[in-house]
Amino acid sequence: MYDAAVVGAGAAGMMAAITAAERGKSVLLIEPGEIFGKKLRITGKGRCNLTNNCDWREVIANIPTGGKFLQSAIHAFPPSGAIEFFEKLDVPLKTERGRRVFPVSDKAGDVADALARRIERLGITALRARAARVFTENGAVTAISAGKKILCGAVILATGGLSYPQTGSTGDGYKMAAEHGHTIITPKASLVPLESPDAFCAQLTGLTLKNVRLTITDGGKKPVFSDFGELLFTHFGISGPLTLSASAHMRELKSRECRAIVDLKPALSEDVLDARVLRDFDKSKNRDFANALVGLAPRVMLPVLIARSGIDPAKKVNSVTREERRRLTELLKSFDIRISGARPVSEAVITSGGVDTKEIVPATMESKLVRGLFFAGEIINADAYTGGYNLQIAWATAVAAAHAICRF
Repeated sequence: MYDAAVVGAGAAGMMAAITAAERGKSVLLIEPGEIFGKKLRITGKGRCNLTNNCDWREVIANIPTGGKFLQSAIHAFPPSGAIEFFEKLDVPLKTERGRRVFPVSDKAGDVADALARRIERLGITALRARAARVFTENGAVTAISAGKKILCGAVILATGGLSYPQTGSTGDGYKMAAEHGHTIITPKASLVPLESPDAFCAQLTGLTLKNVRLTITDGGKKPVFSDFGELLFTHFGISGPLTLSASAHMRELKSRECRAIVDLKPALSEDVLDARVLRDFDKSKNRDFANALVGLAPRVMLPVLIARSGIDPAKKVNSVTREERRRLTELLKSFDIRISGARPVSEAVITSGGVDTKEIVPATMESKLVRGLFFAGEIINADAYTGGYNLQIAWATAVAAAHAICRF
């Protein structure tokens, strides 16, 4: 007989198990995989952006789905709480641009390992099995099935969403919740790379553009997202931090009508950039146009810029007209990429959707339908933009659920 069974040893599951055990509860942690925190170990390009060093209100402002529902949990366990928790686990932290918090080592494995070590030291029982069913009696949790029937007073489902299924996020938690009457909002991709039919994307595969501005427009050229940062070209389209952030703003749009506009020189106005181009051209008057663009963009990108400018690459620079130079300047300020869709949900950093928050008590993460059934992390229909906010949701909902169990 366990006080609580936690299903899933990801970020939320490990935090919930630790929090409950530290308060004297007997905890069973059920995880089918051999490695705890498998998805956590690859988050943030393997660096783990584990929270954002900001006020709890700003976290809520960066949660487009479920923000109001999460106010109690985030207020009770804000980013400062997460930072203090990990520093006590001997994980030194640092704050980078955008107040993103990372381990000083830049190794996501250090975060996952620290949680796993704490689980071991607390004597939490780990069961390597796949949970299949939650048992109830008179509307309250009594046991869980994971290869065998195990008696427990409460269950925390922290099974994640559908992103990166190779890490164990297979949707099992949705099925167990649905069996007890919970509504599952259809999971879909959030924070996901975008596809483009433009052939030049494949030509530029592997190129990272830093310090650029990305603007996403809908069919009517209305901006729906604009931010400054890093973008990556891939064989299918675009990815990188800017693209992932942009995708969260495109859920309700028909992506085929969208355009990604990249400003390669965001620090320069069009007039200032034109003057810069003119100075460069003056230094290369007798060169071919194809050889006069070094310094204006990454070398691998120059053939694409030349082709899209419509200027004959063999044309002498001193013969380039003012109109042609204007077209080049506009291209550098508004490099247009067509968007045909998003990558599959399995490639999303985070999935939007999951257990309907209307059926969960905000302060405790307990089911309104079944006493003793709790939820934590990505299984809940709540997700945020990039910047450490999604892991902050995982930590806060896990702590809320564990504290509620301790009050049983």
